[in-house]
Amino acid sequence: MRFTPVLMAASAVIGLGLTASAQQSGTGPAAMTFFVTSANPGQGANLGGLEGADRHCQALAQAAGAGGRNWRAYLSTMATGGQPAVNARDRIGRGPWQNTAGTVIARSVDDLHSDANNLNKQTALTERGAVVNGRGDTPNIHDILTGSQADGRAFPAGQDMTCGNWTLGGEDGSAMLGHHDRTGTGDPATTMSWNAAHASDGCSMPRLRRTGGAGLLYCFAAD
Repeated sequence: MRFTPVLMAASAVIGLGLTASAQQSGTGPAAMTFFVTSANPGQGANLGGLEGADRHCQALAQAAGAGGRNWRAYLSTMATGGQPAVNARDRIGRGPWQNTAGTVIARSVDDLHSDANNLNKQTALTERGAVVNGRGDTPNIHDILTGSQADGRAFPAGQDMTCGNWTLGGEDGSAMLGHHDRTGTGDPATTMSWNAAHASDGCSMPRLRRTGGAGLLYCFAAD
């Protein structure tokens, strides 16, 4: 068969389309761009600030075989000491994001912060593909640290919902939490939120456990 320039060009376009499709539907660590941490670094909400939280995400991704990406923790910080607030939504890239099973949880930042996102107990997997215990499981660890409002932005200055911008690990302080399983009492409706369900009762690991968590984080590939 003789290939004309038109047929060759068409074949190239089809090939590119197939490649893109394969990349979008890929599974495993190399294709993963979102996960819930399988563990806390060890000091409750004292994560060593945003930098320490990002290092934790990067280390877990590296151990799982996905260290080639730039991983960021989904966390906000409040304005303090002359430093501006940081919004979690502004530090995680543009999307889309998918878990290690290849399931897309959101296609953009706006999609992630809408009711249309696909983040729930079945899709919010750890870096190794494990399901995280939710409401009704023993123990329940569905509380995820975020320090964010529902739109992914920081709270107003002076309203610390970040355990001292992720430097406090004792009984004092509080952090905003989300429910990765999107379940709660339903009263108020915010108890079903993935990123702004309720505040923690302190910043230490025992205090975080008391309110249904284990100091876990959402990690996103920003590139």
